[in-house]
Amino acid sequence: MKKTLCYLLFLITLNTYAQQEDAQNMKPLFNGKNFDGWYSFLTSKGKNNDSEKVFSIENNVLHISGKEFGYICTEKTYSNFHLAVEFKWGVKKYPPRDADTIKRDNGILYYVPLDAKDFVWPKGIECQIQEGDTGDFWMIDSATIVIDGKRTEPKNFCRAIKKKDAEKKSGEWNKVEVIAENGKITHIVNGVVVNECEAASLTSGKIIIQSEGAEIFFRKIEIAEL
Repeated sequence: MKKTLCYLLFLITLNTYAQQEDAQNMKPLFNGKNFDGWYSFLTSKGKNNDSEKVFSIENNVLHISGKEFGYICTEKTYSNFHLAVEFKWGVKKYPPRDADTIKRDNGILYYVPLDAKDFVWPKGIECQIQEGDTGDFWMIDSATIVIDGKRTEPKNFCRAIKKKDAEKKSGEWNKVEVIAENGKITHIVNGVVVNECEAASLTSGKIIIQSEGAEIFFRKIEIAEL
């Protein structure tokens, strides 16, 4: 019994140390000044043609109006990483998702292949950011993962609902983390592990922050390569 307790304490200490080390290695993925290292894509205007400022920077905060569907995408690819963002919802909503009954929606799409064609939405695995659903997995264009020993079906869009709810209400800042290493992926919301998988079919690619009909703010986007 004492050996088991000591081992558990050792694992907790080791995990805490690893998390602290990750935090020290975190570097800004979005620098709060410009979009260096990123490009934009909008369904109606294509690549790097954001004349309506769907994506803008205000006081070091990324403001996504949501007026058009699209995204900003990293120019670099990432394999094993710890990504952390802080977001809060704005007030504005736009067609076709402007009805009161429709949830505000956004997302972090990662492992997007380097040669993927820009459109809404390219192949990848998503950490859902949506009112009430933050932390869900979405697998796009036949990407798959294994949850509880079972591989998801290769579909155009496949959802794996989070197992816990740790999201704050709209208007408050939330912290979302994605830890991806050697096919194992963990989604963390406000310090709580809400979803986990293993044996992901994708293990390298670009990272996308979506615009999906709802106003949203990101005050921090950081990454540590593992």
